[in-house]
Amino acid sequence: MTLYAAYGSNLDPTQMSQRCPHSILRSTGWLQGWRLTFGGEELGWDGSMTTLVEDPFEQVFVAVYDLTEADEARLDTWEGMELGLYRKVKVRVSTMNEELVVWTYVLDAYEGGLPSAMTIGAIADAAEAADAPADYVAALRARPCRSTGL
Repeated sequence: MTLYAAYGSNLDPTQMSQRCPHSILRSTGWLQGWRLTFGGEELGWDGSMTTLVEDPFEQVFVAVYDLTEADEARLDTWEGMELGLYRKVKVRVSTMNEELVVWTYVLDAYEGGLPSAMTIGAIADAAEAADAPADYVAALRARPCRSTGL
């Protein structure tokens, strides 16, 4: 088993149970010193794609999963690892009970551009489904976005 921190639409427990059916939710917590942002506008089909960047003044709500090797390979496919879209990085997550060293996906592209309204909605809905604090979900819903896809 390996620990994975989900942040964007992978916060949704239903989505994760479909993508990684043999892996379990371990905890939720905060990725300190990082912020949720978007990039790779030229790579996405409907605007910029979700990613994280280091920022000492920010934090991102995450769900930590114990992934099986097979589910990790499935998730790599979903996240476009073979296409070179994302890379894995090790990060530290603070939960209510412990600090965990986990890995997560970071977009291998420049930050910038706007995500679609659909992307923002999916991330906010996923955060809500993962029991993120209401103010965090509200801030996600208030983010600027494209009103329509490309």
